[in-house]
Amino acid sequence: MRFICVLLFLIVSVSSVQANGKYIVTSDSVRLFVNVKGTGPACLYIHGGPGSGSYWLEEFSGDFLEQNFRMIYLDQRGVGRSSSPVNKDYSMERMIKDFEEIRVSLGINQWLTLGHSFGGILQMGYANRFPNAISGMIFINCTLDMNDSFSTSWLPKAIELAGNEVPSVCLDTAVSVYHRMLAIMPVLNKKGEMWKIFFDNQENSIRMNETYHGFETWNSDQSENILEIPEYWEDYRKHTREFNRPVLFYYGKTDWAIGPDHYTGMVFPEMKLWGAETGHMPFLENKTDLMNAISNFMNSNHF
Repeated sequence: MRFICVLLFLIVSVSSVQANGKYIVTSDSVRLFVNVKGTGPACLYIHGGPGSGSYWLEEFSGDFLEQNFRMIYLDQRGVGRSSSPVNKDYSMERMIKDFEEIRVSLGINQWLTLGHSFGGILQMGYANRFPNAISGMIFINCTLDMNDSFSTSWLPKAIELAGNEVPSVCLDTAVSVYHRMLAIMPVLNKKGEMWKIFFDNQENSIRMNETYHGFETWNSDQSENILEIPEYWEDYRKHTREFNRPVLFYYGKTDWAIGPDHYTGMVFPEMKLWGAETGHMPFLENKTDLMNAISNFMNSNHF
């Protein structure tokens, strides 16, 4: 099985694994897979991809996170172990309604959110509509404007990697950045260069993909539909000044998926900005620094 996540490209193999966790059924009858582990302040993990699922974070960083948080690992609708909406509703309004229905179902009054990659946009959509549900936000290598991330970093890096095999459409600025990205992906896959956008080395790319081995099925419906929805392409940086609770914004200085300078557009009033020598996957490639950043953030605030 193959699917494309434009912020994180994955080739998923499936076999069998025993899933822990439980299912929460939404008001529109989607079965959401949720795994709750650990002790401390409740923290909802909002994964990126779109379509990456929550399991890899649990695998690589659960040891630290679950000692400090009551982690809520969620496979979003249309992803991984969760089912898909019959009506293909992946709107922002419906996605964040899922988050709220999970919060209420688990009896949580207020929680932190921790997002990665595309999860930053979902975090901002959630914060805009339900600010009182969130005590603080942790952004790990997140984009808040995909057009900016893709046009200034992802696509230029992909064009560099493609070399003289760049499709001419990728250089045509009259074509949307999303469709130029789709055009260049087959070239990078053929050349075996896609991993260089996300990882410091190919071995870590393999380790990441191995976390998807062992699942009897893996739902990729979200990744095939969500980026066709215009609201996800809006610039959510403009809303950052409106969120008046503690924020950790962690970014990678060699993160070509998001852009090393993307952080400059963030103006959260209570923000701790933390730059690191890492690419898009600090959970894998600079875990010690990332855990230090989260510990520092938590020690500086009272949740």
